[in-house]
Amino acid sequence: MDITLDKKSSTEASIKVTLKESDYQPNVEEKVKQYAKKANIKGFRPGKVPPGLVKKMYGKSIVVEEINNILSKSLSDYIKKEDIQLIGEPLPDLEEAAKIDWDNQKDFEFNYAIGMVDQFSYDLSKKQKVNSYTIEIDKKALNETLDNVKKQFGTTTNPEVSEAGDAFYGDIRQLDGDLSHEGLISWEDLDKKAHKMFTGVKPGEVIEFDIEKTIKDHHTIAHLLNVGHDEAKEIKGKFQLTVKNINRSVPAELNQELFDKVFGKDAVKSEDEFTQKVKETVEGNYKRETEYYLDQSIKDHFVDKTKIDIPEAFLKDWLLRSNEGKVTQEDVDREFDEYVKSLKWDLIKNKIAEDNEIKVENAEVVDKAKSMILQQLGGPGAAEQLKDHLDAFADNYLKGENGQNYMRVFGEVRDEKILSFIKEQITLNDKKVDVEEFKKIVAN
Repeated sequence: MDITLDKKSSTEASIKVTLKESDYQPNVEEKVKQYAKKANIKGFRPGKVPPGLVKKMYGKSIVVEEINNILSKSLSDYIKKEDIQLIGEPLPDLEEAAKIDWDNQKDFEFNYAIGMVDQFSYDLSKKQKVNSYTIEIDKKALNETLDNVKKQFGTTTNPEVSEAGDAFYGDIRQLDGDLSHEGLISWEDLDKKAHKMFTGVKPGEVIEFDIEKTIKDHHTIAHLLNVGHDEAKEIKGKFQLTVKNINRSVPAELNQELFDKVFGKDAVKSEDEFTQKVKETVEGNYKRETEYYLDQSIKDHFVDKTKIDIPEAFLKDWLLRSNEGKVTQEDVDREFDEYVKSLKWDLIKNKIAEDNEIKVENAEVVDKAKSMILQQLGGPGAAEQLKDHLDAFADNYLKGENGQNYMRVFGEVRDEKILSFIKEQITLNDKKVDVEEFKKIVAN
């Protein structure tokens, strides 16, 4: 057997494997003997089937199987020995493979295209600067949050006359068509110009309206009429609503009953404490958002700043062939740029981890699993109740899905450690912004 590498560029090459009959025939003969011992063929006692008959019946399939086994192992061993950094898997030359005469050919030549990662370097220093945002909750945002909390825990009444902010339940019917549905039109569903039309309405009244001018967008129309979004875009003309009920949300009062419902019994005992607790909760939620955005910014920064040559033509071919029947060429072309970004980040983070000996211990995986379980079951408050069972819960979870859960959590812990290490090495420009500013930054 002979294996040679033909390097076409720093990222693309071909591997040629030449097999002579002497390379595979001993394995074939041994496999024929094994088949003969196990074969159950009419007219012969078990274990007494002549090897010649087995070879005649199954010889070609045995040859194909053994050659494939040899190819797989020899390719793997060669790539490991030569320390070739593959992208994807070797792709066999399908045209050559189709020409093989398995009945008569004795010697074989197989060619594989491979994609490789050339050596690259990254700059993990204070010269690398990434913006890190902290959202400050201003008075307006805090008051809006408090209003939402009061609405969420409020009560619903059915007044006799509608006011701004009410919702309208009833039959919605198209005047010049067959569309009709029973549903709820909320105040937020209405275009501002239609608010006057829906003020001072009583149950039993009929409101006639132009749906395009009254309902704010086609997504809301689709929901109200229970139709698809494409159909909703085409809906026009006059509709009428026969009001059955007017629903009005009455906000909860800022009192101990509300405090207990939101944060648990006696967790807070005054309006000031409640307001501060709500502020801390909102800031905690936004902190998760800003941390996630920072992580994404770091990934994008290093992908943009690190030069890595990628064998694009090979990679597209590999994606198409390895997902045969599941994706089309159009799918590959459309998603290729995002795939390359993800691939480059994987290469960069793995090299950073290897260069800096960033490793994950089993105890860290277990601790992460426990943290995830507590979060799902109510946060730190559940720790005391579960303390005698948490180890067993974590163990069962990590063993689930044939060990896939363990590998998933392991990967999360590893990514967190790599990103944490990067943050310590680079410059994070701390910037304080309000909610609206942060939304604009994320949108861009």
